[in-house]
Amino acid sequence: MNADHDDQDDRADFDEFEDDRPSKSQLKRDMDALQALGEELLTLPEKRVAALDLPESLLDAIKEGRRIVAGTARSGKKRHLQLIGKLMRQVDPEPIRQAVAEFKLGRAQDSLELHQAERWRVRLVEEDSALQGFIDSFDEVDTQQLRSLIRAARKDRAQAPEQRNGRAWRELFQFVKGHVLAGKDNASANEGEDGSDEDDDA
Repeated sequence: MNADHDDQDDRADFDEFEDDRPSKSQLKRDMDALQALGEELLTLPEKRVAALDLPESLLDAIKEGRRIVAGTARSGKKRHLQLIGKLMRQVDPEPIRQAVAEFKLGRAQDSLELHQAERWRVRLVEEDSALQGFIDSFDEVDTQQLRSLIRAARKDRAQAPEQRNGRAWRELFQFVKGHVLAGKDNASANEGEDGSDEDDDA
């Protein structure tokens, strides 16, 4: 009777051990996630990848991956991404996920600022009232230069499409973008100063 009881305990322990092990489908999902993360690594700038302190074998695979992604058959890309996914098992994926997320956030922020600059450019050319709005929104605007750029852009836009050279339109965008980016940098600096003050008060 005790032997039967021991056998039941052994089976229960074995079943519990079996339950603790990840299923084949879970293992495949984990591998697919690592492979996808490895593919994201190929989009990061080299400086960001270097800062992650990855094993040499993985760094070599990433360099090779950048080279073959553009000009290799689909099957070749798939095999190489599988290799990167396999090598990813040697590292902690969390810092990589964080680096990829930060890079994507930065790109999204850059895109947002470019859209903001484009909206200002259109408004400045199409609405007389936009000039004062721009001056009020940004620091140290060279009003004379801005007026000149707006006049030139309007003159160019008034031409027939085949006669436009687009130079004034581009120069106005660069002017506006410079102020938009400077405004973002100033806002970030002010946030940093506010944070420092709070720390000091604490």
